[in-house]
Amino acid sequence: MTRVELDTPHGPARAELHCAEEGRAALLLGHGAGGGVAAPDLVAVTRAATDAGVHVALVEQPYRVAGRKATAPARQLDAAWLAVAEDLGERWFADLPLLFGGRSSGARVACRTAEAGAAAAVLCLAFPLHPPGKPEKSRLGELDAVEPPVLVVQGERDAFGKPEPAHRREVVLVAGDHSLKADVDAVSRAAQEWLTRVLRLLD
Repeated sequence: MTRVELDTPHGPARAELHCAEEGRAALLLGHGAGGGVAAPDLVAVTRAATDAGVHVALVEQPYRVAGRKATAPARQLDAAWLAVAEDLGERWFADLPLLFGGRSSGARVACRTAEAGAAAAVLCLAFPLHPPGKPEKSRLGELDAVEPPVLVVQGERDAFGKPEPAHRREVVLVAGDHSLKADVDAVSRAAQEWLTRVLRLLD
């Protein structure tokens, strides 16, 4: 595992790089609004991805690196993410397809930036479809706008809602809530199976 610091328009970001033996793609994973890259689902997916032959970069947004607890505005998150993706793509993962992903807020960033960052696929862990108790404030448009293949892994009791499957979008429901802590093995299995299929598409 290697840690690197990366410049962005909104201050330095950090990435924790986990390399597969023979990486055929690279998956960038972002954290949730109030948590970091040590979240159990992110750790489980990192292991699953490297086992499947995919390098992983766990990306810490600049506000986290700076020690701030309040999340940055969406446009800052997106700009920092794209800067990190460009840097990693040039310096560490040259000539490899980039996959975007993350949990909760990080999943939203991955969806919003997929087109601009030329992501080959998007992996969403606990996508927050709407604020708890406010289904009318839907963020489904962010998911619907993603063109490449998408996997959403969602807790069956997630108070942030559950997206429906759609064209090129798979949804896997696992036990538990928004934290995805109840069955991390199921999260890992879903991610590994999907990544294996995505790699076949990319070959």
